[in-house]
Amino acid sequence: MATMGGQEAVDIPLTDEERRLLRAGLAEWGGPAHCTDEFAVAMGFKDVEDLISQGDRLSQSLAHGEPLSRADWARTLLATELAFASDLIGSGVEWSTTTGFADADTIRLLRGVQRKTARHGVSLST
Repeated sequence: MATMGGQEAVDIPLTDEERRLLRAGLAEWGGPAHCTDEFAVAMGFKDVEDLISQGDRLSQSLAHGEPLSRADWARTLLATELAFASDLIGSGVEWSTTTGFADADTIRLLRGVQRKTARHGVSLST
Protein backbone atom coordinates (compact mmCIF):
# COMPACT_ATOMS: atom_id res chain seq x y z
CA MET A 1 0.00 0.00 0.00
CA ALA A 2 1.39 3.43 -0.94
CA THR A 3 2.00 6.05 1.72
CA MET A 4 2.02 9.82 1.61
CA GLY A 5 3.93 11.66 4.31
CA GLY A 6 3.63 8.62 6.57
CA GLN A 7 -0.09 8.22 5.85
CA GLU A 8 -1.74 5.56 3.74
CA ALA A 9 -2.73 6.79 0.28
CA VAL A 10 -6.38 6.05 -0.48
CA ASP A 11 -7.72 5.82 -4.01
CA ILE A 12 -11.37 6.84 -3.91
CA PRO A 13 -13.15 6.21 -7.22
CA LEU A 14 -14.64 9.61 -7.98
CA THR A 15 -16.21 10.62 -11.25
CA ASP A 16 -14.55 13.31 -13.35
CA GLU A 17 -17.38 15.67 -12.38
CA GLU A 18 -16.85 15.00 -8.65
CA ARG A 19 -13.13 15.69 -9.06
CA ARG A 20 -13.88 18.92 -10.92
CA LEU A 21 -16.21 19.97 -8.12
CA LEU A 22 -13.53 19.41 -5.46
CA ARG A 23 -10.97 21.26 -7.56
CA ALA A 24 -13.41 24.17 -7.93
CA GLY A 25 -13.97 24.20 -4.17
CA LEU A 26 -10.24 24.37 -3.48
CA ALA A 27 -9.76 27.09 -6.11
CA GLU A 28 -12.38 29.31 -4.47
CA TRP A 29 -9.99 29.93 -1.55
CA GLY A 30 -7.59 31.67 -3.90
CA GLY A 31 -10.41 33.79 -5.31
CA PRO A 32 -13.81 34.86 -4.02
CA ALA A 33 -13.77 32.88 -0.75
CA HIS A 34 -12.05 34.71 2.10
CA CYS A 35 -10.64 32.57 4.87
CA THR A 36 -9.07 33.48 8.18
CA ASP A 37 -6.15 31.66 9.73
CA GLU A 38 -8.51 30.33 12.41
CA PHE A 39 -10.85 28.75 9.84
CA ALA A 40 -7.90 27.39 7.86
CA VAL A 41 -6.66 25.69 11.03
CA ALA A 42 -10.16 24.34 11.72
CA MET A 43 -10.11 22.78 8.23
CA GLY A 44 -6.79 21.09 9.01
CA PHE A 45 -4.34 23.54 7.44
CA LYS A 46 -1.61 25.56 9.22
CA ASP A 47 -2.99 28.92 8.08
CA VAL A 48 -4.47 30.60 4.99
CA GLU A 49 -1.16 30.48 3.13
CA ASP A 50 -0.98 26.72 3.74
CA LEU A 51 -4.60 26.33 2.60
CA ILE A 52 -3.74 28.00 -0.70
CA SER A 53 -0.49 26.10 -1.30
CA GLN A 54 -1.86 22.73 -0.18
CA GLY A 55 -5.01 23.44 -2.19
CA ASP A 56 -2.88 23.80 -5.32
CA ARG A 57 -1.15 20.47 -4.58
CA LEU A 58 -4.44 18.71 -3.84
CA SER A 59 -6.05 20.13 -6.96
CA GLN A 60 -3.23 18.81 -9.11
CA SER A 61 -3.53 15.37 -7.51
CA LEU A 62 -7.27 15.38 -8.16
CA ALA A 63 -6.73 16.43 -11.77
CA HIS A 64 -4.43 13.45 -12.31
CA GLY A 65 -6.69 11.00 -10.49
CA GLU A 66 -4.06 10.34 -7.85
CA PRO A 67 -4.86 8.87 -4.43
CA LEU A 68 -4.74 11.14 -1.38
CA SER A 69 -4.20 10.48 2.28
CA ARG A 70 -7.38 10.25 4.36
CA ALA A 71 -6.43 13.57 5.98
CA ASP A 72 -6.09 15.20 2.55
CA TRP A 73 -9.47 13.80 1.46
CA ALA A 74 -11.05 15.21 4.64
CA ARG A 75 -9.45 18.64 4.17
CA THR A 76 -10.43 18.75 0.51
CA LEU A 77 -14.04 17.82 1.20
CA LEU A 78 -14.41 20.23 4.12
CA ALA A 79 -12.80 23.10 2.20
CA THR A 80 -15.24 22.49 -0.68
CA GLU A 81 -18.26 22.24 1.61
CA LEU A 82 -17.39 25.53 3.32
CA ALA A 83 -16.56 27.32 0.08
CA PHE A 84 -19.96 26.28 -1.30
CA ALA A 85 -22.21 26.74 1.71
CA SER A 86 -20.77 29.64 3.71
CA ASP A 87 -21.53 33.18 2.68
CA LEU A 88 -19.42 34.42 5.61
CA ILE A 89 -16.08 32.95 4.54
CA GLY A 90 -16.84 30.98 1.39
CA SER A 91 -18.32 31.84 -1.97
CA GLY A 92 -21.85 31.18 -0.71
CA VAL A 93 -24.47 32.77 -2.92
CA GLU A 94 -21.85 33.51 -5.60
CA TRP A 95 -20.81 29.82 -5.87
CA SER A 96 -22.69 29.04 -9.08
CA THR A 97 -21.41 32.22 -10.72
CA THR A 98 -17.76 31.67 -9.79
CA THR A 99 -17.57 27.89 -10.31
CA GLY A 100 -20.19 27.18 -12.96
CA PHE A 101 -21.78 24.51 -10.75
CA ALA A 102 -25.47 25.05 -10.01
CA ASP A 103 -26.42 24.66 -6.35
CA ALA A 104 -28.56 21.56 -6.98
CA ASP A 105 -25.75 19.89 -8.94
CA THR A 106 -23.26 20.81 -6.24
CA ILE A 107 -25.38 19.24 -3.51
CA ARG A 108 -25.89 16.07 -5.57
CA LEU A 109 -22.16 15.79 -6.25
CA LEU A 110 -21.16 16.60 -2.68
CA ARG A 111 -23.48 13.89 -1.36
CA GLY A 112 -21.83 11.39 -3.68
CA VAL A 113 -18.35 12.40 -2.54
CA GLN A 114 -19.44 12.32 1.11
CA ARG A 115 -20.75 8.76 0.73
CA LYS A 116 -17.62 7.57 -1.06
CA THR A 117 -15.19 9.16 1.39
CA ALA A 118 -17.15 7.80 4.37
CA ARG A 119 -16.96 4.28 2.91
CA HIS A 120 -13.18 4.69 2.77
CA GLY A 121 -12.87 5.76 6.41
CA VAL A 122 -12.35 9.47 5.84
CA SER A 123 -13.16 11.64 8.84
CA LEU A 124 -11.78 14.68 10.63
CA SER A 125 -9.98 12.40 13.08
CA THR A 126 -7.89 10.82 10.28
